[in-house]
Amino acid sequence: MLALGGGRDSAVVALGGGVVCDLAGFTAATYLRGVPFVPVPTTLLAMVDAAVGGKTAVDHPRGKNLIGAFHAPSAVFADVATLATLPEREFRSGLAEAVKTAVVGDAALFRKIERSPASLLLRQPAALADLVAACCRVKARIVEADELDANRRALLNFGHTLGHALEHRLHYRMPHGEAVAVGMVLEARLASRAGLLSRRDADRIEALLDRLGLPTSLPRGVSPAKLLAAARTDKKARRGELRYALPRKIGAMARQGAEYTLPIADEIVLATLHRLPLRS
Repeated sequence: MLALGGGRDSAVVALGGGVVCDLAGFTAATYLRGVPFVPVPTTLLAMVDAAVGGKTAVDHPRGKNLIGAFHAPSAVFADVATLATLPEREFRSGLAEAVKTAVVGDAALFRKIERSPASLLLRQPAALADLVAACCRVKARIVEADELDANRRALLNFGHTLGHALEHRLHYRMPHGEAVAVGMVLEARLASRAGLLSRRDADRIEALLDRLGLPTSLPRGVSPAKLLAAARTDKKARRGELRYALPRKIGAMARQGAEYTLPIADEIVLATLHRLPLRS
């Protein structure tokens, strides 16, 4: 951009998936102290999550999204026609973030996905357009109330504390959505064990992810103790204390006063993780 002579009147347009949108957004946020940024997401994950909300970041060998900035996009253009050629694994990864959004703030959306997962798996354009719009409404509502992630926006981290740790342990060889799917199962069970979420709702979350073809258990070779250690490098840790965004029911998240994430003792987390079957 410097070589091309881009000035403050330049803009960065990001055509691609979540990584492209994050990298382009971070570039726009830091180039000449900030120029406009317009994501044009071409993956489902980017449409329902990464391109919306103004969080831009890049990964570091020590952890996920550790270097970044808040930089709201000037506009977002999502065309579900681009999803027709998306590889199957990447498409299903996007469905994981859609399920997360439904658990966090839209019980009706969760039920809709439960009733008709086939319409999404078959990539029916109308079903995908409805899904993307619903997810954007939930995220926009939360981000509008807490743009700079001071409190309420932390609700969107459901599945991400342990999901990011899993990505880190696997050196980012697992797609983000798959890691979040496993993270949601882990954290839903953690919420159930802590008395926040009913076992029935935890089972519904796991069952839906399974029906969508997403992983629901720890990959072989990832030990609970090492996963917990990796989670401590996450940016959501505070003074060495891990905090989790946990549901109290599908469509609503738990909170403690003004805090939207909760500390859970390591022994409870490890006990929960050890109960999970290993995936072959």
